[in-house]
Amino acid sequence: MKNLNLQYFIKSALKSTLISLFILALVACSSNPFKKKENSLAGLTSEEKRRKNIDEGRGAGLGSLIKGGKTSYEFSTSNPLWRASLETLDFIPMNTVDYSGGMIITDWYSNDSNRESLKITVRFLSNEVRSDSLKVIVHSKNCSPTNSCKINLLNNSKIQEELNSVILTLAAKLDKEDKNPKKKK
Repeated sequence: MKNLNLQYFIKSALKSTLISLFILALVACSSNPFKKKENSLAGLTSEEKRRKNIDEGRGAGLGSLIKGGKTSYEFSTSNPLWRASLETLDFIPMNTVDYSGGMIITDWYSNDSNRESLKITVRFLSNEVRSDSLKVIVHSKNCSPTNSCKINLLNNSKIQEELNSVILTLAAKLDKEDKNPKKKK
């Protein structure tokens, strides 16, 4: 009988200790887990949030994760192709903006006509500012008055060529400004 009570006591003490350690670990992982964090971007549209983050130079940094290294690797804000693409397409609502996946996909965009709209995809193949570093894909959607729509891939279109040219030109300008910070306007 004494042996059963001792086993029960040990199991109960072990459970209590494990639960206490778990709760202590949770509390220690954050400065104040019960305090609600303020969001400085609350109430802004996605375009305003994106623009604010770019203006403030925010990007994903790895510098503090590398032991003893003083190098800081900034991603989207230091990549001239990425910045040029976002700046060129800033008038179109974005559907997917994935830096780690190397892709920007816009939502369907129509200038004046409700029957014809475009969707643009920019794929980043390299971080270098070169003509083969990105691929611009344009889809066209034409809808009839009865709302039946047909989607076409526009291969080698004028729009595709112009977007590619504008993005690369702006990226080259941004890259040059980054390398010569004293000459920035």
